[in-house]
Amino acid sequence: MTGRPPYVDARSDHQVTVLILKGKKPTSPSSPPVADSFWGFIEKCWSDAGNRPSAVEVLSILDQIMSADTTRFALLSWGKEGQLRGTTACVVAGRLAACDSSLKILILEGGRHTLNQDTHVQSYLYAAHQAPTSTTVTPYVANPSPSLNGRAPIVSAGRCVGGGSSVSFMVYTRAPASDYDDWGVDGWESKNLIPLMKKLETYEEQPVGLTHRHDGPIKVSYGGRKPGVWEEFIQVGTTYHKGPYADDMDDLETCNTYSSDAAHHYIYNQAHNPNLQLWVGKHVKRVVLDIVRASKLVVVSAGAFGSPAILERSGIGAKGVLEHCGIEQLLNLPGVGENYRDHNGGFTPFFASDEAVTLDPLWRGDGNVMQESLAQWKINGKSFITENGCDAKIKWRDEDELRAMGSAFQPTWKEFFQDRPEKAVSILAPCAGYVALSSAFPHRNYLGAGYFTVLTLYPKSVGSVHIKLEENGREGIDFTTGFLDDSSDIVPLNFAYKRLHELIRRMPSYRGEVPAGHPHFPEGSAAICGKASGPVALNAPDIIYTAEDDEVVDKFHRDTMQTSWHSLGTCAMKPESDQGVGDARLNVYGVANLKVADMSIAPKNRRPINK
Repeated sequence: MTGRPPYVDARSDHQVTVLILKGKKPTSPSSPPVADSFWGFIEKCWSDAGNRPSAVEVLSILDQIMSADTTRFALLSWGKEGQLRGTTACVVAGRLAACDSSLKILILEGGRHTLNQDTHVQSYLYAAHQAPTSTTVTPYVANPSPSLNGRAPIVSAGRCVGGGSSVSFMVYTRAPASDYDDWGVDGWESKNLIPLMKKLETYEEQPVGLTHRHDGPIKVSYGGRKPGVWEEFIQVGTTYHKGPYADDMDDLETCNTYSSDAAHHYIYNQAHNPNLQLWVGKHVKRVVLDIVRASKLVVVSAGAFGSPAILERSGIGAKGVLEHCGIEQLLNLPGVGENYRDHNGGFTPFFASDEAVTLDPLWRGDGNVMQESLAQWKINGKSFITENGCDAKIKWRDEDELRAMGSAFQPTWKEFFQDRPEKAVSILAPCAGYVALSSAFPHRNYLGAGYFTVLTLYPKSVGSVHIKLEENGREGIDFTTGFLDDSSDIVPLNFAYKRLHELIRRMPSYRGEVPAGHPHFPEGSAAICGKASGPVALNAPDIIYTAEDDEVVDKFHRDTMQTSWHSLGTCAMKPESDQGVGDARLNVYGVANLKVADMSIAPKNRRPINK
């Protein structure tokens, strides 16, 4: 019940022996609470041998207790060994508890608490979660891929209360309405989802449009102090690219224009409710099924990695996968673990002028800057402590340029974009600083152009996530990202690198490229990278790339492109005949009382929605 041994407060085995000899029994735990009827039954089982209940009495008493407990129970569960993502579970559990405080809800979390922890509430510290020593994420190492020149990419997922919402690089962006309409799932059309999107947010920027609200739990705003880099980016974009500027690009329609978390705003704020229980450091192996029926309502919310793993360990999945792991198949759902999708990301660093205002001093831990920023944050929350450096973006699609991308991209253009003018091909954005360089490189200012930046939004490549048995007999993960397996995916990625480079090198703060983070162009190339004394003119000609340069850019992305931490699709909500795992009500096909609720249900990719 608690995961702790009896007499947990005793300091030694000797002390436990003394307590037993004195007739002292363990006391009823307060967290999680145990019903009086159940605790009385447990104490009776601790009686002298002659007074203990018989097996028949045990069954009778258990039946009475279960019959008397008419309160529904929802179990929100995460994966084995902390392999989890908890954003959705916090939202589901929090909303259920707020609706009916008598509903008994248990959340099992493999990681740690995040309540009021600096690394989870101070935005500038986001990079700490990606450090090799981090305990707040789980790294998943994929199989080596020929499409990535033999690399084995690593994709991480949140491992703490709140999951990805408590560790992510915080950028607010919404998908266009057509992304949801394209799913083709009844009830999940954009017209049905927009009211829910509005319900969750307090949109603090003015004016508040028709697709936003100002009274929800998750706050949306700019950071506490705006660096000038984003203003430079917008000025260059609207002049050089001649794209219009929009205050609200996230109305589900606007395109080609220029921290809150789930744990604090859905769970921790209901600490007064004893029926909403959160257990941390717990590892879920499987769901126990009784003739393909869960004994209580179980909601698996373990993300694109954990949810299919839990189902497969429970005997739900493809026969070949389960047999290889020695698991009896209870239900044949070959779609479990298939349909893995992500967004393709790139990240390129630039030198910035000495006058540029960036977050580099904070990321380096410069004493004076740290003290000043922390002091200001404690006074009014208005400092770079609440920033991650990204305050502007372009949702990019230029139809003339897209049509010129070549034959490899044309089928994708016609399928996804041609008749949907609200769909962007990439999100381009600057970052006021470069956290990866701030401590390892000379102390100066940098500009980042990446992370969630050169972002190919609708890659066609598909991967998979399954459990497997390692040679040592322990469970492992058989993870194939599929990154760049489809030849059309690298085309917009290569083009976005070039387009973003043109924008950055026109910004007043630009002082050249950090060569180690860019393609290694051949000597004499017009695209060769290095330091510069200043930006080029707004009307300067674009860099002309030769065929050899294009090959270098292609190789650069196969060597370096990375996850955008938007894993989804592995328990897809689509027809069972099409490798679907669940229906439109999130019910797992063929199992009563078992649902999956997280981004693994998405049947197709969509533009990212970050906090």
